[in-house]
Amino acid sequence: MVRRWRDVTRGWDPAMLALAGLMAVMTVVSLGGLVLDDRLLGGQPIWAKPLKFSISIALYALTWAWLNSLITRAPRLTRWGSRIVMALLLLEMVAIVGQVVRGRASHFNNETLFDNWVFRIMGAAITGAWIVTLVLTVLISRSEVSDRASRAAVRLGPAISLYGMAVAYLMAVPTAEQVDRMQAGQRPSMIGAHAVGVPDGGPGLPLLGWSTTGGDLRIPHFIGLHALQALPLLAIALTALAVRWPVLRDELVRLRLV
Repeated sequence: MVRRWRDVTRGWDPAMLALAGLMAVMTVVSLGGLVLDDRLLGGQPIWAKPLKFSISIALYALTWAWLNSLITRAPRLTRWGSRIVMALLLLEMVAIVGQVVRGRASHFNNETLFDNWVFRIMGAAITGAWIVTLVLTVLISRSEVSDRASRAAVRLGPAISLYGMAVAYLMAVPTAEQVDRMQAGQRPSMIGAHAVGVPDGGPGLPLLGWSTTGGDLRIPHFIGLHALQALPLLAIALTALAVRWPVLRDELVRLRLV
């Protein structure tokens, strides 16, 4: 199985593969935390956030490890971009796990100056990763993929994922209540929120934590972000199904479905 995996990933971006491997390990650690650590944070198991982020980053890294192998122009820029993203996302995970160990929220935390700076550093790391991902998206959009459906998928998937990533910035906008407290000279414990129309920490979906009583910005964030995987997988699936379904052998049909 190891040899088969090496054959499949030969030529893929090594930095992104390394990041995916580290996040796979972090996923196992987070699962162990869910079992062994019964602490709650914001109404959810405290290790739920590291678990979600490690899985999401692993999928991101694995997808870009493959996409980067398709980039034919600016190979040096691609390699350096991957290394920078790897470093920034590792910094993000160190901050998240560090706050979990301390029993503190990582996102929006304004309880102390230290907590505030942790969130600022996380924001800077994600901003840097977004900018580099934008560069990689431009490079992959200029890659030469013969099949039009696949070409559309590897162009649209990363582009939509950038919009999904950008939704996170809306979460960092202070709520009306937080603005009122700051204008009154008080220090809110949180600046920003996931939920819309209801307070954070209310009833939510198990593990995901998405609000079941109001809006939640994590939903469009999730959908947009993982278009990065969904569209290329759809193109691959349509190509595979074309063997059995003749209608899918038409490249234009597959392109329209993507």
